[in-house]
Amino acid sequence: MRSFVTSTFALALALAPAAAFAQTTPPAQPPAGQQPPAAAAPAAPAAPKVGFTAPVGLLLVQVKPDQTATFEEMMGKIKNGVANSADPAVKAQAGSWKYFKATEPAGANVMYIVVIDPAKPDTEYQFLEVLNKTLTDEQKRDPATQDMYKRYAGAIFSMNKLNITPAGGGN
Repeated sequence: MRSFVTSTFALALALAPAAAFAQTTPPAQPPAGQQPPAAAAPAAPAAPKVGFTAPVGLLLVQVKPDQTATFEEMMGKIKNGVANSADPAVKAQAGSWKYFKATEPAGANVMYIVVIDPAKPDTEYQFLEVLNKTLTDEQKRDPATQDMYKRYAGAIFSMNKLNITPAGGGN
């Protein structure tokens, strides 16, 4: 499971810049005398890479012991970026991100618990994807941003996701 999550996270890291700057080729003109094909139905939005189906989402993130400051820097950038975003869909996540550092070790790593409350359906919660949505186009093109993404992705040893539903006993 660890290698799957790590591989998926690395793949998302590698593809995030390409997806952010992908350009579409203009459609070819039909030959003279032919009608253009009927417009295709709009594509359904892609499912989130890390999304939740329950009212609350929980991410159990094992961070390499020498990378805790890097992980905490990333979480701070996400929280600040979401809170200050001009995009209403991203800004809607403001206040829902909370993270905690476990006192007990997770093997040789440090366990962080990220709580998304409330978690909204069809919303992306993959760290680098969310962070990318908070950056300006100029920041996205800055080579330092790519270095930042590599540092952040390299800090995480593994991650598990849980959809949780309140079951009483709380507020």
